[in-house]
Amino acid sequence: MSKFLKKDQISSSWYEIDAKNAVVGRLATVISKIIRGKNKSTYTPHMDDGDFVVVKNIEQIRFTGKKFFNKKYYRHTGHPGGIKETTPEKLHNKKPEEALKLAVKRMLPGGVLGKKQLTKLKIYSGNNHPYSSQNPKVIELGKLNSKNIIRN
Repeated sequence: MSKFLKKDQISSSWYEIDAKNAVVGRLATVISKIIRGKNKSTYTPHMDDGDFVVVKNIEQIRFTGKKFFNKKYYRHTGHPGGIKETTPEKLHNKKPEEALKLAVKRMLPGGVLGKKQLTKLKIYSGNNHPYSSQNPKVIELGKLNSKNIIRN
């Protein structure tokens, strides 16, 4: 039986991911696991024991297939007939970080815990970010994807 962590036992570290030529969904799964803390052996479902993730070069992220033009994001204004839709192409032109943020948000739990965990995601255009003093560990997505996965 595993032991659950207490609030004072939680320690967070920082990770840096370069989103250059990364696919949105695959990048979002890696980020959501780190933010939730599922990559740690001390994972506790009801606690926020995840790590911080800094994503850079978000303007060079990509979608597979025709999703960049055909996928739709919906939101509602709260007024009758107030449903709004947009595509990743329009979203990328206005706010390049929003598509990745939405993908990660939908992989996190709903409610207060998910909102708190989403604040650990920091997304930036370009190579520079203000968190270099935290000495983030660099995660190379190419090495994660090239692992040989044996399926039965």
